[in-house]
Amino acid sequence: MTLQRHTLSVVVENKFGVLARVAGMISGRGYNIDSLNVAPTHIPALSRITIVLNGDGAAVDLCIKQLRKLINVVEVSDYSEEQAVARELILVKVSATTKTRSEIVQIADIFRAKIIHLSLDSLVIELTGDEEKVSAFLGLIETFGVLELARTGRLALKR
Repeated sequence: MTLQRHTLSVVVENKFGVLARVAGMISGRGYNIDSLNVAPTHIPALSRITIVLNGDGAAVDLCIKQLRKLINVVEVSDYSEEQAVARELILVKVSATTKTRSEIVQIADIFRAKIIHLSLDSLVIELTGDEEKVSAFLGLIETFGVLELARTGRLALKR
């Protein structure tokens, strides 16, 4: 049994309790959800839930079939790396002194990150990119002292 990383896109009706049913069904099948995102789509009545989990192909196929049977689920897709465009967003608050501030800003510039808040002792930086870019950025920036971090996990759309 080979475990693979799967990105599931679940389009649902924007109704109370749908997220709980979807997450409950997945965790009930013994999967640990690596990341979970949900937000309305361009159609106000629908939301997209993006779920990243690890599993073998046959078990994930069964999970997808079960998801399709849930009330208020409109569409379920399993995106491979080649089929989807995927990104993450992070907001990171970094400790910054007058000595380290310019070096942090240079690193942010290299990664095309934005400084979205500046105070006397810290910077809040926004970065969007694939998982490798986000991890590489965090690896460099953590030496300055990460004070807070918020990370979306993977968002994906079919190419």
